[in-house]
This record gives sequence, structure tokens and C-alpha cells, in this order.
Amino acid sequence: MVTKDNRSPYLKIVISLFAALSIWWVALSVINPESDFPRLLFGATYGAMALLGGIFGLMYAKVWGSLRSSLGRAILYLSSGLLFAEFGQIVFSYYNIVSKVDIPYPSLADLGFFGNIPLYILGGLSLAKVLGVRISIKKSPIKLLVGIFLPVVMLASSYLLFLKNYDFTDITNLQVFLDFGYPLGQATYVSIALVILLSVGKMLGGVMKKPIMFLLLAFIAQYIADLNFLYQNYHDTWINGGYGDYLYLIAYFAMAVSLIIINRSFTEMGSAKDKIIEAEGQ
Repeated sequence: MVTKDNRSPYLKIVISLFAALSIWWVALSVINPESDFPRLLFGATYGAMALLGGIFGLMYAKVWGSLRSSLGRAILYLSSGLLFAEFGQIVFSYYNIVSKVDIPYPSLADLGFFGNIPLYILGGLSLAKVLGVRISIKKSPIKLLVGIFLPVVMLASSYLLFLKNYDFTDITNLQVFLDFGYPLGQATYVSIALVILLSVGKMLGGVMKKPIMFLLLAFIAQYIADLNFLYQNYHDTWINGGYGDYLYLIAYFAMAVSLIIINRSFTEMGSAKDKIIEAEGQ
């Protein structure tokens, strides 16, 4: 049972799973098996990181009141984002292993992969609310401007790497929506996390700076993984079990760790913070 106790073993479990999957991926890269099945199997398995992180997060969210508090909602949304990503992984693997066909794009898998974007945005906004970021921005509006700068750089990178010579010929409206929607949506949640990081500073004794940093890194890792997939898919260079899959593993691992650390950090604040959250949920 998950409690508000920072001695939980979940961080060790997540790190151990990441290490095991990393060793597996390196072994595949070194051995380079002739059969595609070992790589397909890796692609079907590493989503366990998203599944595990999502389950842990849902358990944490329940402890903090789930939809009854901003913190509970934040953890719930972020956890659900991981589970949506795992849904996408399962569909992706079904096409590759069971149907034995190259997965089309767009496909049902994008319901999970793209679906986690609004969930991550909602999670970031809920976390900003519980940390009082709006008040901090009113005192120092420059933080909002700085927080927007990095996403602008991200969008510019997406344009230069992927969208600059975009060919709309023979492409469905749904694919155009996804190709442009992925980087725009991800830039949005990265911006939210960056603004939170700039705002918390020494707030609450500075205890939230580390978990928000991890959350920002998780968001950026997810952006890089998705942008790489779009780029490789567009240029027909995606390889199952290749470096692209490992980028997704890193993104899922970073989000799982951030959820654990967010829970731990709020736990370390003590009963005073509990009372605030409980009062909000009433």
C-alpha cells in the first residue's frame, strides 16, 4: 500500500527496471541480431516503464485526494498520461508482432501517444495551482516571458528539422493535425513546467525545485522522443528497437521518477501542507 512515506521502495524498482531495459537495449545494439523479433520484443516490453510509473502515480494520486485537490489532480493527470502512452505502445506492438505489418501513421496508437499531451498540460496546470504560481507571476511577470522562450526555441527546432519543407501532398488532414499538434502541444506543457520552475525558487523552503526540475526534464525528453519519431517516420528511417525506442524509454523513466519525487517532496512538507490540500478538497 502506498502511503505518504518517503521510504517507499518504488524509486528503486523504477531505477532497476530502467537499468535492466537499458542493458537489454545495449545488448541488442551490440549483437545486432538478424531476426527482427528481439527488437520487436523490446519495443513491446519497455512500455512497462510507463505502465509501472502510471500505476504508482495513480496510487499516489489517491493518497492525495485524486480529483478533490489540485495536487491529487496533478498526479492523476500525469499518471494517466503515462498510461495513455502505454496504450499507444501496446497498439504499436500489436501491429508489429501480431498483425505483422508496418504500423500506419496516423493509427489507433496515436490516441495514446497524442492523448497524453492534454493530460500532461492539465497535470502541469494543476501543479501550478497548488504551488501558487499565478501569484508569483503577478509579482514578477518576467518569469512568464522567460518561460515562453524555451518553447519558442523548441518550435523553431521542430520547424527547421521537420516542418520547413513539409509536403502536404497526399497527406490526410489528421496527419497534418498530428504533425503540427505534437510539437505545439509539447511546447505548451514544457512552457508550463518551466514557468513553475522559475516561480517556485525558494518557495516552500525550496523543496519543490528538484521535483519540478525532474518534471521539466521528463517533458523535454518526451518532446525529443516524439519529434524524433515524427522525423524518422517522415523520412522512413524508423527502426523498431532502435535509438528512437530508447528515447521513449528515457522519457517514461523520467516521468515515473518525477512522480515519485513530487509525492516525496510534498510528504516532506509535513502535516501543514496536508491540511491545505484537504481544505481545498472540501
